[in-house]
Amino acid sequence: MNSASARECLERNILPLWLGLKDPRGGFYGEMDAHGNVLKDAPRGVILGSRIIWSFSAAYAALGKKEYLEAALHQSKWFLEYFCDSRFGGVYWSVAADGRPLETKKQLYSQGFAIYGLSELYKVTRDEKVLEAAIGLYRIVEEHFADRQYGGYCEALARDFSPLEDMSLSAHDINAPKTMNSHLHILEAYANLFQVWPDEGLKKATERLLDIICTKVMGPDGHLRLYFDRDWSVLPGGVSYGHDIETSWLALECAFALKDASVAERVRPFALAMGKAAGEGLMEDGSMRYERLPDGTFDDSRQWWVQAETVVGYLWLWKYHGVAGAERTAAAAWEYIRKNLVDYEGGEWWWAILPDGTPDKTQPKAGFWKCPYHNSRMCLEIIKIAT
Repeated sequence: MNSASARECLERNILPLWLGLKDPRGGFYGEMDAHGNVLKDAPRGVILGSRIIWSFSAAYAALGKKEYLEAALHQSKWFLEYFCDSRFGGVYWSVAADGRPLETKKQLYSQGFAIYGLSELYKVTRDEKVLEAAIGLYRIVEEHFADRQYGGYCEALARDFSPLEDMSLSAHDINAPKTMNSHLHILEAYANLFQVWPDEGLKKATERLLDIICTKVMGPDGHLRLYFDRDWSVLPGGVSYGHDIETSWLALECAFALKDASVAERVRPFALAMGKAAGEGLMEDGSMRYERLPDGTFDDSRQWWVQAETVVGYLWLWKYHGVAGAERTAAAAWEYIRKNLVDYEGGEWWWAILPDGTPDKTQPKAGFWKCPYHNSRMCLEIIKIAT
C-alpha cells in the first residue's frame, strides 16, 4: 500500500477542514453540517474535544508541522478550562459554545478519551500540567467507576459520581451497566497513558482490561458482545463489524504498549480471532458493512469510521499475524474510501455511504461523534506500517 496517498489525504483533505474550525476565542466550533455550514453556537461535545487534541498531537508527532501542535495546544487550553469539572473532578459530556456546562454526567467513555487525548499531547509537549490532568482522570476512574466485585467499570455516573438511572452512551445504545465500547476505549486510554507514565498500578489495570476484552467481551465466535449487566451477563445486542476489526488491532497495540512479551502473546490469539470474525462483514466492493442487528438483518451503510478501522485492522492482520491476503483487503478498503467517502470538494469524509451508493448528507461533517480521529489515525497507521 502506498503511504503517500494516506499522507496526502491527511494533510490536504482531513486536517485542513479541522484547522478551519478553530474558534479564535478558544477551542474549536462544535459542528459543521454536510454542506460546509459552521454552527458557531452549537454545543461542544467532550468526545469531539478530546479527539481533536489526540489527532493534532499525533499528527504533529508524525509529521512535525507546527500548525498541528498549535491546534492541539489551542484546543487543550480551552478543554482543560471548560470540560474539566473543578468541583467534583472528571469531564462533562457537553458544554455550550461559551463554556457553560450543559450535560454534566460523567460517562466512562468520555473520561477515557480525555485521558487518551491529554496523554498524547504530553508526548509532544512534556507539559507536566497536562500529564497531571491525565493522571487525575485515571484516578477518578479507578476511584468512582471501578467495579470491585465483578471487575470492569460502571458505564456512567452523575456529576457527583452518584448512581445514574440512564447510563446509555448514545441514542444508538441501550441503557446497560457495562458496554464493550467504553471498556475498549478505557483500555486504549490506559495503554496510552502508560507510555508516558509507567505506573505499576496502571499496568495492572490495563492488563485486567485486556483480560476483560478477551474473555468476557469477545464471544466464542470471535465477535464482540456489546452490552452487559453488572455481573457480565450478556444483554441483547447485534454485531458491530467496525468494533470487531478495530478491537482486533487496538487490543494488540495496547498489549505491545505494556512492553511485556507475555502479555502480548496472551492477547495475540484473541486479536486474531476478532479480526477473522470481522471478515463476515466484508462486501464485494472492498468496504465493510456497518452491523448485524439483533433480529439478524443487516445495516449495509458504509460508516466512515468502520471503513477507516477496516484498513488498519487488515494491515495489522497482515503485519502482525501473517494473514495471507490481508494487505490486499486493506488496500481494497482504502480504495473504496478514496472513491466514495472522501469529499474532494468540501473536505473531510462523508458520514456514510448509504446502501443506494449515495453519501449520507443528513449527518454532519463535524460534530459530537464526527471527529478527526478514526480517519486521521488510519492515515497515520498507513504511514507508519506501509512506509
